[in-house]
Amino acid sequence: MRLYTLVLSILLFSCKDALDTVTSDPYTEIQKALSINPSALENYAAQGKPAYVNKDNTGANAITDKAATLGRVLFYDKNLSTNNTIACASCHKQEFAFGDTAVSSLGVENGRTERHSMRLINTRYANEAKFFWNERAASLEAQTTMPIVDHLEMGFSGQTGRGNITSLLTKLNGIGYYKELFTLAYGDATITEARMQTALAQFIRSIQSFDSKYDIGRAQVGNDGAPFPNFTAQENAGKNLFLAPPIFNAASERIGGGFGCQGCHQAPEFDIDPNSRNNGFIGVIGSTNTDLTNTRSPSLRDILNAAGVANTPFMHTAVPVTIRQVLAHYNSIAAPARNTNLDARLKPNNIGQNLQMTPDEINSMVAFLRTLTGKDVYTNKKWGNPFL
Repeated sequence: MRLYTLVLSILLFSCKDALDTVTSDPYTEIQKALSINPSALENYAAQGKPAYVNKDNTGANAITDKAATLGRVLFYDKNLSTNNTIACASCHKQEFAFGDTAVSSLGVENGRTERHSMRLINTRYANEAKFFWNERAASLEAQTTMPIVDHLEMGFSGQTGRGNITSLLTKLNGIGYYKELFTLAYGDATITEARMQTALAQFIRSIQSFDSKYDIGRAQVGNDGAPFPNFTAQENAGKNLFLAPPIFNAASERIGGGFGCQGCHQAPEFDIDPNSRNNGFIGVIGSTNTDLTNTRSPSLRDILNAAGVANTPFMHTAVPVTIRQVLAHYNSIAAPARNTNLDARLKPNNIGQNLQMTPDEINSMVAFLRTLTGKDVYTNKKWGNPFL
């Protein structure tokens, strides 16, 4: 009898220890919903960058694996829209360099974005710290929740009976994996808009592409102007056209030099010069109105996929759908009087430029732009959908 009692006691204590282990697991809700191992997070904080890349707009919001992981979940979670149909990733798709192939992206209840969705590649390594085509967000942090509270996009606008950002915070408080993720990232389960912004910005800044043919060549030389040993003659010619400023005559016709792309899209990051004005695309999607305020651009990295096809349409209007159409626009710039915000670099002598591109020059430029395409950013699971 004593032996039976002893064995039973041991079994009971063993069961209790096992039960305590299960009930004390702080990540049960994460493991139910997400393909994330909180004990072995993906590397976001220590990815590194090429030595020749000097820009970094991280500021005080340094990337951590924990907060970027939270940001990844927020980025892909359709619960951040009023009717659970739209996530950030609905308009910024990994397979298209975190852009959208649609002219105007779909929002809640058939709402549509007013501008074409901008690609999100190397946003951390941009000299321009403002966001959206018209730079209405002063920082990436501020930008991250603006689509969430937009009536046409994710819907938490507080208009026509819809909830506002406070309603969203209440909603997220009722989702078990967010209590665990916010505790993992910040030490407690408090969910605030500021914390959401911090985490989303960290995840977006972590999305980087530095494994292109351009990067292989740039690592072997001292500056962008030197011939890249891994480039073809055509690719090096295109690079020279990109970098060299044009020489114009009095009629603003190019008589020498290159295309001057470097003046606004600065290598090696290929981000936009913060002082740039609009580029002559002044249309409004679905309207005959004009909009002169769109002065930002995403990085030129990964504008084309591995096959040389555009990942998404171009510009805020999505009017050009091929890179050759983009080059045709810059080849001959219209400078109507109503466009009072046209970049001065596109109208030398106050006349719209005529670059007089030759077919060979266009082919060389296309060849060079193809070298800016990476591989890892399209498939790496740390930037992919974390939901089971």
